[in-house]
Amino acid sequence: MDPHPGLPRCYRHPEAETGIRCARCDRPICHRCMISASVGFQCPDCVRGGSGTGHAADANQPRTLAGGKVAADDRLVTKILIGINLVVYLLVLVLGDRFVDELVLIGYAFSPGLGEVVGVADGEWYRLLSSTVLHQEVWHILFNVLGLWVIGGIVEPELGRIRYAALCLLSGLSGSVLAYLVAEPNQPSLGASGVVFGLIGAWVVLARRRRHDMRPVVLFVALSLLMTFTRPGISWEAHVGGLVAGALVTYALVHAPRTRRDLVQYGACGLVLLIDLGMVFARSAALT
Repeated sequence: MDPHPGLPRCYRHPEAETGIRCARCDRPICHRCMISASVGFQCPDCVRGGSGTGHAADANQPRTLAGGKVAADDRLVTKILIGINLVVYLLVLVLGDRFVDELVLIGYAFSPGLGEVVGVADGEWYRLLSSTVLHQEVWHILFNVLGLWVIGGIVEPELGRIRYAALCLLSGLSGSVLAYLVAEPNQPSLGASGVVFGLIGAWVVLARRRRHDMRPVVLFVALSLLMTFTRPGISWEAHVGGLVAGALVTYALVHAPRTRRDLVQYGACGLVLLIDLGMVFARSAALT
């Protein structure tokens, strides 16, 4: 007897119940796997194997909600990102504070550890990104890695690898840019929280696009922002910058018209990047 009676479960995502079956192989498929066919829906495996209409096997390549390719491992970029964070954390444990001083986000200040003036305004723009994979406390990296795994596991399958990677990059960069723009120039900032909050912003847009119940999503965002503004030592600028950028980029990715999808999507990403660069140039000019 089935210990969990109810709807069948998707053969690619066992956690998802579904009432839809592939029109060719009759296997149950969830909303992430169903691909429109001339009659009903087909699963990614059947579409990948050929449409049966004389077209090439990749003519009906399965696509994500944002138009990306459906991948066998739908968390690959998330795993790579988590791996980078863990490797950098191990380097922090081995190399110590001097390594942190070289990578942390700082606007423009004298570093006692390095014995010189450092910062983004001094030409060290790499700090805007290196700081997004840098952690010192174990609780900090555990919290961010958990956020990447859980929320990234929701967002990456919906966007596809390339668009998801662009989202993470722009979210982390935008969080750092807002911190650079607003915070004191000698205030250090580090951590993947900007990326995590970018994924939270993306999750909000995706949940609304899928017409999911928004109440738990809104509650989660509210609690996250409450912790951001009430706990000491947290860079609220990185959180807010990542959240806004993540929501804007994802909105452009999932609402781009199909006929001009690539143009709108990459144009929106390019626009966010240009805005970030403009703010960095303006802040650097003001500090120097």
